[in-house]
Amino acid sequence: MQFTARREDVLRPLQLVSGVVERRQTLPILSNVLIQATEGAVTLTATDLEVQLRGRFPATVSEPGSATLPARKFLDICRTLPDGADLQIQISGDRAALRSGRSRFTLATLPPDEFPEVAVGPDAVGFAMPQRELRELVTRTHFAMALQDVRYYLNGLLLELEAGLVRAVATDGHRLALGELPAPVEVPQRVQVIVPRKGIQELLRMLEDQEGPVEIAVGGNHIQLRLADVQLTSKLVDGRFPEYQRVIPRGGDKRVTADREGLRQALTRTSILSNEKYRGVRMLLSKGTMKLQAHNPDQEEAEEELEVAYTGSELEIGFNVTYLLDALAAIPTASVDLVLTDGNSSALIQADDKAGYRYVVMPMRL
Repeated sequence: MQFTARREDVLRPLQLVSGVVERRQTLPILSNVLIQATEGAVTLTATDLEVQLRGRFPATVSEPGSATLPARKFLDICRTLPDGADLQIQISGDRAALRSGRSRFTLATLPPDEFPEVAVGPDAVGFAMPQRELRELVTRTHFAMALQDVRYYLNGLLLELEAGLVRAVATDGHRLALGELPAPVEVPQRVQVIVPRKGIQELLRMLEDQEGPVEIAVGGNHIQLRLADVQLTSKLVDGRFPEYQRVIPRGGDKRVTADREGLRQALTRTSILSNEKYRGVRMLLSKGTMKLQAHNPDQEEAEEELEVAYTGSELEIGFNVTYLLDALAAIPTASVDLVLTDGNSSALIQADDKAGYRYVVMPMRL
């Protein structure tokens, strides 16, 4: 195998696929990136057996073929070459020769037939949507995923497909984030899959804020997302996601409408003197007014008062301020609605225009 390519053309897809390569691997081949050279293009593939990333770049291929190179060393070499440099790679036996200007490198290779292949399967459900919309959907919900919870099915993002709709749901047992968008999905019945945390992280690295389409294929064990020159395949979490619809409060008789940014700033200031471990903030509601209070073991206190639209009976309730701030940061509108029932029931936080994003935060005792 032999090809020549511009350093900038190689670097971006190599940086992208190398993100899934762990520094400590149980299998040596997983530390390598698979290189497949065909006429006019080279494909790079990396995997940790949970997530696989594949990228393409243009190249002058004089001898097609395939090989695997140590991912980190290959990336470091490309990263440190000067801008505009040409990179020539030639594979002979179990050695790869890399040349650029006056620089020469020789790397050890491993047989490409040892490299594992991750595939979606022929029965996958396929559709496409603008990558900007998918990125927004994931960004506004993924923060509520659990982190290393023993309930492993919470350590991922639920993607739910219905006819004409795609929905994302995340929860860690204390809060829940839900978003939904119209999409050209054609399924006879609802499809639910759980994408693991690492798959979601790599997806956000891959997607850009532009209208170009992303093709999505959902199989029984894997999900695959394809852009023009990048492809991500992730294993799915084998588990049953909780019945999230039961968690969403319904029929709350107390409604607060507030300026989102003003509320966010007030919560941020109040949180400075909250208990560092529990991060609790007390919310006191009366007609037209919201008071926020926090204190810590050093007997320090903070209080904020802001005007809101509230006409229900007086209410006192406590929340983890981090959960409130995360929800407010994800809401795109200028004002926000909080729907409450009593001091022991969860709060529903949503945009004032009832756009397809809803957030549920459980109360805490203070």
